Amino acid sequence: MYEIIAKNMWEIIIGFAIISIIIVLLIVWLFSRLDCDLQLILYEKFGHSVNDLNGKVCWITGASSGIGESLAYLLATNGIKLVLSGTNHQRLQHVKTQCVSFGQLDDKDVLIVCFDIKDHEKHQQCLEQVLAHFKRLDILVSNAGRSQRAAFQDINISVDKEIFDINVFGLIGLARVVLKYFLEQQIKGQFVVTSSAAGKIGAPQSSSYTGSKHALHGYFECLRNEVQSLGMCVTVVCPGPVYSRILESLYTDRIDVKVNNETNHKNRHRMETSRCAYLMAVGVANGLDELWICRQPLLSLYYLTQYAPTITRRLMPRLASPERLYSVREGVKQV
Repeated sequence: MYEIIAKNMWEIIIGFAIISIIIVLLIVWLFSRLDCDLQLILYEKFGHSVNDLNGKVCWITGASSGIGESLAYLLATNGIKLVLSGTNHQRLQHVKTQCVSFGQLDDKDVLIVCFDIKDHEKHQQCLEQVLAHFKRLDILVSNAGRSQRAAFQDINISVDKEIFDINVFGLIGLARVVLKYFLEQQIKGQFVVTSSAAGKIGAPQSSSYTGSKHALHGYFECLRNEVQSLGMCVTVVCPGPVYSRILESLYTDRIDVKVNNETNHKNRHRMETSRCAYLMAVGVANGLDELWICRQPLLSLYYLTQYAPTITRRLMPRLASPERLYSVREGVKQV
């Protein structure tokens, strides 16, 4: 009797162990295929759709290419009225033409406001232009930015200042102007900020860029704490390697030296901008606080850095060289 019971118990234990291993392997396999954080995946499947933003007015800076351009196309197909901003009027006009061609918006539903985000004197004027045209604004997408590649010790301080002028001070300057409008009109508006993987993880060879993205998190997380009780929303987007024109003209160690770092597309393992823009729009539609949009192994680094920072900092030098981290950040396929 006892032998039969013992045999059955062992069979149950072995069966349970096999099932547990299968479940763990399945979870690992599924996680390896993710291209965004788990919360965003759930909202993509069961949350509000992008179409729920229909009728709102969205202002996108950095809308002439890359993520901003793809986001404009996606929002246009869902009936969201658009303000497109950047420094290249010809490219903005091309984006507008495409947005109107989808059939959900008329010419008057897409406004071009061309300006340099560093020109703080024009921020209020640009907002007034938006309000004169649409009579309201619901969402500000702060997507303008420049990237940079150079070793920490080689960077001239002028590069740091220029990067911060564009990536930080330009964005928060415009956000403050828009915030005053939201407060005066008691609008439950939304601020969407394009950060980066470099806003969560120190990116080798990009200290100026990394510093600027970390600064964005500080500024806009403070803003969230100040306005969340008023019904406003702040969404910080942290994309990993994405195909974008941002790599076509990178700052280096000096302000007058720029390089094109997008010469070999075959070597790249980057997310398509259309997919990134879609996930970004899902996060916006659901009012999420922070979005992690990237593939493995970078997504795992997000989780490790967020939930086990001390262990990650100690193990990182042993598990990954600066060259390896740089390759992961650049989206270079490992061979």
